[in-house]
Amino acid sequence: MACTCPHHVHRNAFCKHMAAVENATDDGTIDAFSPEDEDEPDHCGCDGLGDFPCWPCVRTERKELPS
Repeated sequence: MACTCPHHVHRNAFCKHMAAVENATDDGTIDAFSPEDEDEPDHCGCDGLGDFPCWPCVRTERKELPS
């Protein structure tokens, strides 16, 4: 388990955020963002391509290649 808060990052210590997740779930993990909620794939490079989609968007079927 990891956290981005300063207490965990700088001290490598178990923080209150980690304790909250562990107490709120059975296995100590939580899906903060489900795959269904993703608006764009990781490493989207569509910016600057005009109407042409980047490969990650085509591969995840978010956008189609133009005919």
